[in-house]
Amino acid sequence: MRVGEVAPEFALTDQEGRLHRLEDYRGRWVVLYFYPKDDTPGCTKEACAFRDAHAELKALGAVVLGVSADGVESHRRFAEKYGLNFPLLADPEKAVIRAYGAWGKKNLYGRVYEGVMRYTFLIDPEGRIARVWKKVKPATHAQEVAAALRELIKEQA
Repeated sequence: MRVGEVAPEFALTDQEGRLHRLEDYRGRWVVLYFYPKDDTPGCTKEACAFRDAHAELKALGAVVLGVSADGVESHRRFAEKYGLNFPLLADPEKAVIRAYGAWGKKNLYGRVYEGVMRYTFLIDPEGRIARVWKKVKPATHAQEVAAALRELIKEQA
């Protein structure tokens, strides 16, 4: 996915069993972030950073949606454990993960395998990709996204 392209539609269930569709968020900014696995060190840092930045992102008119291949129950436990205040969407079939190009080869300590890439897409209120991050530092990424959103809003004013 590239900046300017129409974001692929999706319909995924969150940790509370609610269905979320991209079209439900037309008119709002959407921070759609993909992460490898619930309750792992990097993913926990990233989720907690988005939790802590949630009020600021919401004030900027954005909704945060996390996506991984974990199931609804795993997401529920993860969200409860860390007090996450945004939806975690379950994509066990990896259909949305693949549609956004967030599935690929990874290398961990010399072992090559396929998995979910830590990518983030900022989707504008019309449903187009406004920004893409493919190099993410979990602990500081949410602030990076908030800064980019502030910049984009200022450019549009």
